[in-house]
Amino acid sequence: MKTLNIKADRKNLHRVLAFIDRELFNAGCRMKTKIQIDIAAEELFTNIAAYAYEDGPGDVYIDIDINGDPASAEITFSDSGKPFDPFSNEDPDITLNAEERSVGGLGVYMVKKTMDEVHYEYSDGMNHTTIRKMI
Repeated sequence: MKTLNIKADRKNLHRVLAFIDRELFNAGCRMKTKIQIDIAAEELFTNIAAYAYEDGPGDVYIDIDINGDPASAEITFSDSGKPFDPFSNEDPDITLNAEERSVGGLGVYMVKKTMDEVHYEYSDGMNHTTIRKMI
């Protein structure tokens, strides 16, 4: 398992994606799968950066573990910001026109639809948001 400790600031998104992409590349991940994981990681990281901390950016720990046969990538975003389960809200009704839909939720919906597993847990004063994708 590899870990990146970084400030929850949108300016650090490129470092987060570079960290994840390096591990996916080393594991021989297909491009389509890498793009899906990158989109999910971008959504989760930018949500933490935007909403978790009220008094400026706090820390985010990003763990990536690639294992199994067939291989899967498990990525966990941990932060000590406000407790929030991004997967608890009802999915948006994508059959409605854009004008009829309520704002928000589409990014997390995409994460739930493209990842093989999603999980949230609050423990020891920290949010732990995990995604898993077969690579």
